[in-house]
Amino acid sequence: MTRAQLTEHIFSKGSYLCVGLDTDPQRMPADLPRDANGVLAFNKAVIDATLDHCVAYKINTAFYEALGYRGWEVMEQTVAHIPDTHFRIADAKRGDIGNTSSQYARAFLQTLPFDAVTIAPYMGEDSVRPFLQFEGKWGIVLGLTSNPGAADFELQSLDSEGNPMLYEEVIRTVAGWGTTENLMFVVGATQTTQFDTIRRIIPEHFLLVPGVGAQGGSLKEISQKALTPEGGLLVNVSRDVIYASSGNNFADAAGLRAQAYHTEMSGLLLPRLRDIGRAPI
Repeated sequence: MTRAQLTEHIFSKGSYLCVGLDTDPQRMPADLPRDANGVLAFNKAVIDATLDHCVAYKINTAFYEALGYRGWEVMEQTVAHIPDTHFRIADAKRGDIGNTSSQYARAFLQTLPFDAVTIAPYMGEDSVRPFLQFEGKWGIVLGLTSNPGAADFELQSLDSEGNPMLYEEVIRTVAGWGTTENLMFVVGATQTTQFDTIRRIIPEHFLLVPGVGAQGGSLKEISQKALTPEGGLLVNVSRDVIYASSGNNFADAAGLRAQAYHTEMSGLLLPRLRDIGRAPI
């Protein structure tokens, strides 16, 4: 999916919601089998219920790899169930020496029909570039994460004056390896104090923002700081949507929760629509 297609989908729908399919068999309704078959049934029901309210889905591969070979099959079947009108993200956090990254990139962006894959940039340019070689596909590089461990490295200063922080240098450097057409950055929703700095460094790149909902990030605050005239933002919500109910009405509940995010996002998008001279949604 190209940047123009993604932007059009965001503005035509009035949503920049990404639903995270981090499906844990132990959290599924009791009537579903707690195995790969149950995960697939759960995922399909959630996708069908939320499709009208989101523009993207993010599949965290760890939840599928933990189920062995059958889990990988379920991941393939899940992404195949998502229509190509929606942006499909493999949250795999890959990154290795160049020839290995090339194989990871082929796996997710060629063999599987994902539009994007998340990347850990610690090993440098040759570990990232292979993910940026596929037309209409994206690399999503970890910029500033929302976990407590971000303080260990990402938020450490590079000089005695306290500036810049390591994450700033990572984002600034990595931005030069790709373009706004094939490169996004992950920025955690709990890092709101850093969004102004990030937007100064990369004013036009798309950001994938996890951490809204169960992790406590503020959708309104993030949107005010990070939305651009072209959208430029995908907000991922996982547990707050897919586990909106633990009962057999889980799909309906997920749909209603996604609808609530959709409604809020439509209102937050209105100023951006005016910026580009587009009629309200």
